[in-house]
Amino acid sequence: MPIRRSLRYLTGLAATLALLATAPGPVAAAQRPAAQQPAAQQSAEAATRATAPAATPAADTWQPPLSTRGRYIVDAKGDRFRLKSANWDGAQGSWTGSGSIDDPANHHAGQNSHGIPLGLDRVPLPTLLADFHRLGINSIRLPFSNEMIHATATVPDSAVAANPQLRGKTPLQIFDAVVSALGRDGFAVILNNHTNTTRWCCGVDGNERWNSGQTTQRWMDDWVFMARRYADEPRVVGADLYNEVRRDILDDPNWGLGDAHDWYTAAQQAADRILTDGNPDLLIVIEGINWTGIPVDGLPHERPALAPARTLSHTLVNAHKLVYSAHFYGYTGPRHSGATGVGETHDPRYQDLSRDELRKVLTDQAFFVAEDTGRHYTAPVWISEFGIGSAETGARPRAWFTNITDYFADHDADFAYWPLVGWEGSDDWALLRYDSAGHRTGILDQGDWRATPWQRLMTAPEHTGTVDPVPAWRMLATDHGDQVQSLIERAHGDWDPGAYKAACPDGLRLIGLGHTAGRGLCTDAGAEDPRAPGTAHTVVTDERYVPAGGDWASGYTKFQCPSDNFLIGYSRRGGRVSAALCAPARTPLGTTGRTVWFDRSDNRPADAAGGDFAHGAYKGQCAADEYAAGIAFTTRVGSSGSPDALLCRRLS
Repeated sequence: MPIRRSLRYLTGLAATLALLATAPGPVAAAQRPAAQQPAAQQSAEAATRATAPAATPAADTWQPPLSTRGRYIVDAKGDRFRLKSANWDGAQGSWTGSGSIDDPANHHAGQNSHGIPLGLDRVPLPTLLADFHRLGINSIRLPFSNEMIHATATVPDSAVAANPQLRGKTPLQIFDAVVSALGRDGFAVILNNHTNTTRWCCGVDGNERWNSGQTTQRWMDDWVFMARRYADEPRVVGADLYNEVRRDILDDPNWGLGDAHDWYTAAQQAADRILTDGNPDLLIVIEGINWTGIPVDGLPHERPALAPARTLSHTLVNAHKLVYSAHFYGYTGPRHSGATGVGETHDPRYQDLSRDELRKVLTDQAFFVAEDTGRHYTAPVWISEFGIGSAETGARPRAWFTNITDYFADHDADFAYWPLVGWEGSDDWALLRYDSAGHRTGILDQGDWRATPWQRLMTAPEHTGTVDPVPAWRMLATDHGDQVQSLIERAHGDWDPGAYKAACPDGLRLIGLGHTAGRGLCTDAGAEDPRAPGTAHTVVTDERYVPAGGDWASGYTKFQCPSDNFLIGYSRRGGRVSAALCAPARTPLGTTGRTVWFDRSDNRPADAAGGDFAHGAYKGQCAADEYAAGIAFTTRVGSSGSPDALLCRRLS
């Protein structure tokens, strides 16, 4: 979300503490009241709202649950479901962190949300939802805080004045009612864990990471609780794991180091717990890292976004549930925190970039994930926050908004505007603003300059109808522990105690290995779910299945699957291959094959399908119409016992 206060970073530098302000965001613009409509126009608007039918709800045009096919999100029928979303904030908290929490002046834009979605004090729920439909959106990103989940006090009656049926309820109970109403009206709902505390985000505010002020275990437990709570609401379709992961005073988040600040690993673990213990139907939305480093010229600092996924991507227990996410605001930049004054660097903001420069940056930071088809990281990309104020008059910010919405339109992107609802005279960034009497102003009215780019975004040509299935490619990484992504194999228990183990998600087979680093590649290319029904498997730790006269890697140790079995996993102890994991096929498999060596160079198909799944290491990979039937390695002097060759055979 845009930052409304000057927040501070502290860091040690040559035994001196430097006080650095983070992005203040659209303070001036948001606090300027928007131009008031003449009374006659307001009356006409009210009359129009009272008589005009709301846009027809989309409840019957798509069928949950949602999943993914390549770069697209699809519904249960296999039809494209483009997330045309907006953020209905408030339940994540609005207090700015200083002064009395009871004083509206100490809340974002002077709007005390009381820890519930904004607007319920001013507008009945049915009217709000009808206005949402008029915008043309089909989905709502619904932020919440961990504190909201556990709050036991009821909200004051004034917070739900326009919805008296919600009086006497806790914030979570009101959240329940909102979720249910959105679902009944046809909206897809993506739950977003926005903050830990009900304090306005996103600087050094105690909400920097999923485990700021709470344990990772508590964070995951809360997610399982929320997933289960709404499992009977079929239009709750997604879990957006955490908002704008960023640096605190002392430490950066990272992507794959395996420590307590490893966002890659935390997201992987939470996603798998949600899908196994909470609700297997949910999309899992993983946002890139929003900020690392100190925003000072000469010191390392950047906005990594999704760039780390190029070399280390997520593989969930369901291979068709991953959505990646990023945020873009004009006043921030690829290496600009958004600060003005103290803490501001000389790096360009996104709004300083030319149209062509912005397009290149958007691709490099996020959209390569969707546009690079057939890679281990290929997934839908949802820009789950972007926005600007209706009172913005600057030429560069306005041009940025036009340019980025044009990019979204031209690239058929999934998006979510921030924010959806605000108070008239308080937050001019909101698409819809309501005064204390419930009268609406905003982007649906004449004179809001954002309407033209918004309308182009909402009406541009897009892919609709059936999305053809495409091969899935997924990475396995045993960098810091197990990655057993098969639910069948998890039920088997520990099939190689003491070793780091990896197994492909059910429906996929192992097709590639890295010579070092313990990486693997899974796919369903050429054979959708080749595994025979049941849970049978074979753990191979010797050469008993190598037939006489079938030495396909002379002088090397060979872990080969039994006949009509294929590789789905592997294990290692240090760098040494420890075991091969094989599963029986539902139909007979080919028996002729070839040895693919990769101990001295890459040996992969010419099309390089799957992408660089073992960055920095030699890689071996079978062709898309083959299966891997064995792993060869050596422990002779000077060798580590890491994979050197694969036995690749035709699927049929």
